[in-house]
Amino acid sequence: MRTKSLLLAACFSFAFAPATVAQTVAGSGIAPATASNSAERAIGFAANAPEGAALAILTADSSLPAQANALLDASGREAVAAAVKAAGFDGSAGTTLSLRGIGTRPRILLVGTGASPTVNALAEAGGKVAQEMKSEAHPIAIVGSFDGAQAADVGFGFAIGQYRFDRYKTVGHKTPATGAVTLVSADPAAAQAAFDGRSKPLADGVRLSRDLANEPANVIYPDSFVARVREAFAGVPGVSIEVLDEAAMRKLGMGNIVGVGQGSPRGSRMMLVRYRGAGAPAAPLAFVGKGITFDSGGISIKPGANMENMKGDMSGAASVMGAALSLAKSRAPVHIVAVAALAENMPDGNSQRPGDVVRSMSGKTVEMINTDAEGRLVLADANEYVAKAYAPRAIVNIATLTGSIVGALSDQYAGLFSRDDALADRVIAAGKTSGEEVWRMPLHKNYAERMKSDIADIRNSSGDGPGASLGAHFVGFFVDESMPWAHLDIAGMNRSSKSTPLVPKGMTGFGVRLLDELARSGE
Repeated sequence: MRTKSLLLAACFSFAFAPATVAQTVAGSGIAPATASNSAERAIGFAANAPEGAALAILTADSSLPAQANALLDASGREAVAAAVKAAGFDGSAGTTLSLRGIGTRPRILLVGTGASPTVNALAEAGGKVAQEMKSEAHPIAIVGSFDGAQAADVGFGFAIGQYRFDRYKTVGHKTPATGAVTLVSADPAAAQAAFDGRSKPLADGVRLSRDLANEPANVIYPDSFVARVREAFAGVPGVSIEVLDEAAMRKLGMGNIVGVGQGSPRGSRMMLVRYRGAGAPAAPLAFVGKGITFDSGGISIKPGANMENMKGDMSGAASVMGAALSLAKSRAPVHIVAVAALAENMPDGNSQRPGDVVRSMSGKTVEMINTDAEGRLVLADANEYVAKAYAPRAIVNIATLTGSIVGALSDQYAGLFSRDDALADRVIAAGKTSGEEVWRMPLHKNYAERMKSDIADIRNSSGDGPGASLGAHFVGFFVDESMPWAHLDIAGMNRSSKSTPLVPKGMTGFGVRLLDELARSGE
């Protein structure tokens, strides 16, 4: 039996190799040297559109807003009106009309927002501009009937809509255009303040989550995840970081998370990022994310088809760190602790086997039925540790936990499970506000019977039945019933096979906006 070397001590210092050079371990091959994604367009605000900029005009109907009319001469206005009529463009949400050769503007793009657009509708319009004008060589000016806060919402949409993960493209790759984008507002100072105070930090959090989840598993594994997140939080005030390595977790009795990772030469980690803003309550809100940096299924190995997507099985951990970054960078008056339960689930002579029994931090015993039901195991120890060490007022789990939830909700909603109606209502409301919606699923008392083990306290899988609900029951088994608790199964939401206005193809960063909003919503 192979023994693993412990790479780091229980608590890490800030002395890490730069994240621009991927670390390697025995058996990993040569990881690609990491680089940055191609540059994005800078976002700014002004009272007028720069000369020579392409225009993106946001409109709620077939008429142009006054701000746009002011930028066109009479012949230009007539030409746009004629094109709108000919195309039947009515300004409904998500519609576009692209025009060239009108006046001195190299391009005019009309984007419909629909009547009385919401915050999310404005953000989606901004994202639509980013994607429709991705290859536009000129600077861009966005014009519409919006105030400073609304301009910031449009800017946020543009920021996350223009995201791309192209750092490993080398052959024939065309660098996207980088001309600045200017949002025209009657009060550009207010718009800039709103953007800098909330929208940009939130976009930074989404970008961190997407970057982590999009990276290949030979670049992001438990140790390098920690290094990358430390780098993201460097210099951000109000933040403290704790990291447990395998030696510390073994000493604490965390048999679940250590067991999941024991087949990999890359040691498991538990990373906790705590942020407390001014005036925030003493007890934090805990966000606990599944961080399986690659999930082969272990001994219960997965089929080969699409297994490459299992690099994103750490999306829950990536999103709790993205939410923490957003809240900390915006200096939100909240108190949260974000927990990443990190392990790599690999088959090996030292891997745990179906039939093994392991013990959680609290002493509860688990019979392994399926080593591919591993995410719930790492969450179990993370929940118990954060409850004991940080005494949170509530725990919210987020995980790509089951394929079952995809069958139930597809890619329209994340599944929400909770024993606490008040917390569930807050999560649902935060989902609607943020645009990352959830649907509440059942946690029936009879599910406990299906998870009983003949030789331990609980089995990690029943083998059949309502998989998402049974998985949620298992996770909740390791949270005291007096603790407000919710679990989000995002297995259908963490990856997009096609681009939408706010979510380019790839890993989505789902949960960052929702958790950010939940933390701000108070009790």
